Amino acid sequence: MTPTPLTLVIATRESRLALWQAEHVRAQLQAHGHTVTLLGMTTKGDQILDRSLSKVGGKGLFVKELENALEDGRADLAVHSLKDVPMDLPPGFSLACVMEREDPRDAFVSPRYASLASLPHGAVVGTSSLRRSVLVHALRPDLRIEPLRGNLDTRLRKLDEGRYDGIVLAAAGLLRLGLAERIRESFSPETMLPAAGQGALGIEIRSDRQDLFAALAPLSHETTWMAVNAERAVSRGMGGSCSMPLAAYARFDGGRLSLRAAWGDLVNPGTLVQAEGAAAVTTLSDATVLGETVVAQLRANGAH
Repeated sequence: MTPTPLTLVIATRESRLALWQAEHVRAQLQAHGHTVTLLGMTTKGDQILDRSLSKVGGKGLFVKELENALEDGRADLAVHSLKDVPMDLPPGFSLACVMEREDPRDAFVSPRYASLASLPHGAVVGTSSLRRSVLVHALRPDLRIEPLRGNLDTRLRKLDEGRYDGIVLAAAGLLRLGLAERIRESFSPETMLPAAGQGALGIEIRSDRQDLFAALAPLSHETTWMAVNAERAVSRGMGGSCSMPLAAYARFDGGRLSLRAAWGDLVNPGTLVQAEGAAAVTTLSDATVLGETVVAQLRANGAH
């Protein structure tokens, strides 16, 4: 049965990438007969650029203002990069849709160097992700890793101004904005394990909006949702936040979902604990169980 056409407002951050993501969702909803407008907003995460997220409140800083707009009725749905969405949403909110994943890998960007391996000893690499910092350190302990905050365009500008020899970003954002030519190297997941949910878009709504669950159902991508559910189960089980270097990535091979996770020790930066598992997964609950199994392995291997 076709859902009744709705008039909807999407709450979105105002960065170029966030607006692209919101426009992408708007186009798909309009193709299903809905009328959609955007409500652009600036979040605290966009405003605080002089400190790392782990020091000022974590990923929730990117979604709180959007949730306020949902709560008071100014907007009907919010579009997020799923890796920015806290593992547990506040009461009254639901993740109603996960869309098909873009490239989940991390990308190395540099105006002068073709790869991370080609950087000279002591070169400066920019990232404010603890996960990326730990994984880059594991690959090249001789490099200097410096903080890099701001939206994607701001990060590229800081690189082009010569503040860094190279930076590491999510490939998905570059691809979505037509900036594939900036990518000098895409890291395989085996080399640099992605963040939970990286490359996927999630749509958040108020839990009482049953009409929106129906309207968003055609936009959901089942295998992506199961994969990221397993990844987010790892983050949830480890208490994952911006203050913990944690990676988790799952992909289907036939009917089985393979999940790898890695945890870095901030006290001993050279320590990288890894775990993996695989299972036949056909439901979100199956994916959660797989994630919890990998968490148990991580802890058994020394993660804490």
